[in-house]
Amino acid sequence: MIRAVIFDLDGTLIQLPINYQKMYATFSKIMEKEQIRPLLETVANLDKNTRKQIFKAWDRAELEVSEKITLNQEGIDLYYEYADKPKALVTMQGKAIVKAVIDRYRLCFNFVATRENSLNRAEQLTIAAAKLETPLDAVLFVGNTEGDAVAAEKVGCQFRKIT
Repeated sequence: MIRAVIFDLDGTLIQLPINYQKMYATFSKIMEKEQIRPLLETVANLDKNTRKQIFKAWDRAELEVSEKITLNQEGIDLYYEYADKPKALVTMQGKAIVKAVIDRYRLCFNFVATRENSLNRAEQLTIAAAKLETPLDAVLFVGNTEGDAVAAEKVGCQFRKIT
């Protein structure tokens, strides 16, 4: 039985049209290295000051395209289908763009975890389920990537993939 739902943001509820090639080039300059992938692992291992610079650049890239965001109807339909359930949002987006999206589309979550909380999706899911006071096996995670599916399996929650 599903007692709570956790949603991913980009690719699941919205489409955020970031120019990733440009953003990664900026990150490479900040980190002073060519090989920055896997990105989340690389950023997680940075010193505090460099990570702060990366997050600022990432925020800029997200906010630059904020007016071009579109809804992912399949994800939004599920959001409303589970309107009566406790909901959380987990995302690798930053707090600034998350606030803009939540305000613009009048979304409501009991808890939100951004990259500032954790760069690990499984950890984000575990934190969110704890905040929702729901065992992970009673949580449905709605995401759009294979990484989302792997994280859901790792922590033991149900998973639904959005296309």
